[in-house]
Amino acid sequence: MVNKVILVGNVGMDPEVRTLEGGAKVARVRLATTERLFDRQSNTTKEHTEWHTITLWRGLADVVDRFVKKGSQIYVEGRLRTREWEKDGVKRNTTEILADSMNLLGRRPEGDGQQPYGQPNNYGQPAAQPTYQQPAPYGAQPQQPAYQQPAQQPIVPPADDPDDLPF
Repeated sequence: MVNKVILVGNVGMDPEVRTLEGGAKVARVRLATTERLFDRQSNTTKEHTEWHTITLWRGLADVVDRFVKKGSQIYVEGRLRTREWEKDGVKRNTTEILADSMNLLGRRPEGDGQQPYGQPNNYGQPAAQPTYQQPAPYGAQPQQPAYQQPAQQPIVPPADDPDDLPF
């Protein structure tokens, strides 16, 4: 069975971060994802925005607390979770995403003197793209990183290649 969600979107409001009695940190983020659909009949583009509630625990919550704010663009991998509770005698439920990993996308917050995430630094080397993952539960198989960009290498044909024509 597979329960996996991948989202890329913009944070709609500053994250809500709490520290529980046992010291564990939990963050809740509202994430907007927008689909753009082209309507051929009216020759217009329509947008549909979906709002998601993301729950992040411990280390991920700490990263959210330090770096994520309203307007931040993030990549999240996680699982769907449905919770049920009762309020004023009425049963309610909600579906949220329990995050397993998160990447910060877009530009870093203004005023920190840094380049955008993933852009080259002053030394000509690509800056590392921050990737944060929850530790795997005991006995679980180790997970691969969410995404690793392959190393860029120039394509150079051999000098004696007969198909390497000069035009």
